[in-house]
Amino acid sequence: MTGAFSYRSYFSHFHSRPSHLRRYQPRPGDTSSKFTSGNGTRCIAWTRYDGSVYIVPEHEEPSPIVEAIMNGNDELLRSKLKSGENLLEKNEDGWIPLHECAYYGQLKCLKLLIKAYPGTIDVRTMNEETALYLATNRNHVDCVQLLLESGAEPDIANKARVTPIYKACERQNAEILKMLVKYNGDVNHRCNQGWTALHEAVSRNDLEIIEILVQAGAKISVSNIYGISPLFVAAQSGQLDALKFLIGHGADVNSQASDKATALYEACKNGHAHIVEYLLSENADANIPGKNGLLPIHIAAQCGHKETVCLLIPVTSRARIRRSGISPLHLAAERNRDETLEELIEAGYDVNSTLSYERSRMYEDRRSTPLYFAVSNNNIYATELLLKAGAHPNVDLINPLLVAIRQGCIKSMKLLLAHGANINAYIAAVPSTFPATIMFSMQYLSLLKFLLDQGCDALSCFTCEYGSGEHPPLQDISPREDFPQRNTKPKFVQFCEMVSTPKITRWAGPIIDLLLDYVGNVQLCSRLTEHLDSYEDWAVIKEKSSKC
Repeated sequence: MTGAFSYRSYFSHFHSRPSHLRRYQPRPGDTSSKFTSGNGTRCIAWTRYDGSVYIVPEHEEPSPIVEAIMNGNDELLRSKLKSGENLLEKNEDGWIPLHECAYYGQLKCLKLLIKAYPGTIDVRTMNEETALYLATNRNHVDCVQLLLESGAEPDIANKARVTPIYKACERQNAEILKMLVKYNGDVNHRCNQGWTALHEAVSRNDLEIIEILVQAGAKISVSNIYGISPLFVAAQSGQLDALKFLIGHGADVNSQASDKATALYEACKNGHAHIVEYLLSENADANIPGKNGLLPIHIAAQCGHKETVCLLIPVTSRARIRRSGISPLHLAAERNRDETLEELIEAGYDVNSTLSYERSRMYEDRRSTPLYFAVSNNNIYATELLLKAGAHPNVDLINPLLVAIRQGCIKSMKLLLAHGANINAYIAAVPSTFPATIMFSMQYLSLLKFLLDQGCDALSCFTCEYGSGEHPPLQDISPREDFPQRNTKPKFVQFCEMVSTPKITRWAGPIIDLLLDYVGNVQLCSRLTEHLDSYEDWAVIKEKSSKC
């Protein structure tokens, strides 16, 4: 889905800490170890209870003013003010003591500084954060209340355009949110990505926060820059309570994001069966495709969400599936989703459905059937499942049997042959005078013998248009599965040309020897004779041919 993005993790990087906090203030239970960095700096690594590690320079300490604020020493701060000391000096991050007070939640110190410097209440850090933003971010309720009562602006955003209201929702602090709303904070403010406080609250399934926002005028159907509404967020993250609330307050269950995906589509992709079930009960349309033409059942099958697929089968139009040019069977087979494949077959999906021309041409080998996907994945179980359900093994332009031969998978070959695969399959786009099954098995004599035992046409290998006469110079020939350029007339490849390719010529004698065991009287062409004459040990093969 376009714009599927962790906004919470994105915005969590946009609240700064004062420079001294990079040196980290240890708490009870924290452990430390000292080391010297590569540039010779002495450092301390603090390990917290949650496993997080802070690495700080050993020698740096907070300033006396900051240390006083951290410790709540309002008497020292008062004496500094009385002495006329300037407490408006910014540190390297643009923080003044007012910001430190808000960050540490030191209410008495904060009162002193607001009284002394009332015009600094909305001063911003280098990251555009105000004291109100910092206090909100740290859940200091009393500091937030004091700042608001003292005239702090509730809607000043940081560099990412994140406001205190958004932070209150992120921190799930309903008390602070109510204060900000009371002081006319904008509940519909958008961040850089168009994300609102309601998006955030919904992603956390916090009904109390959601209700406060909606009662304060938050728009239910607001969308971010990707067209994602709060309803979409609820479906995407599996938040059923939030989803019910939004639908109950008029959210459009079939609204689409910028990439045409619906909430149902996204819930299917993420495997939230309980969300899918509820959306369907609220008349969500299972037949709205995304911009890629895929329906919710396609994406559920592709992701292997069996329970979700079962919910979608009775409400998905087979005609819409045909119109998409691809069956859920294709996607289940492509991703080896065997259980989902079983459910779709059991539901009567056509195992012989083929990809549309547009979708087939997306694959270099022009594959078309679910069976081809299963064989190309070397998935024996899925191959057998499809064949037993009636899959025809000779539909694709390149026969799946040829793919099994290239993989050297005897099990797949046996399954395909047992269900009618053409033992003498050819490739129309790369025509030859002998079966492509032989072409693809030449380097594997055991496979070649297996195919010959099954009745593969060995005699065609000795039919040569040049006979005992002179053969034209060899061209670059190899057993490939690609397609010739348009307007190029394909040339029929002969067996004698194929065994003359660099990769196969050293096997020419044994290959001819094996083929001779399955034919009657044959006359070797001059090129095959030349091959047998090139190695002394192959003289016996030449004699064998004359006896056939």
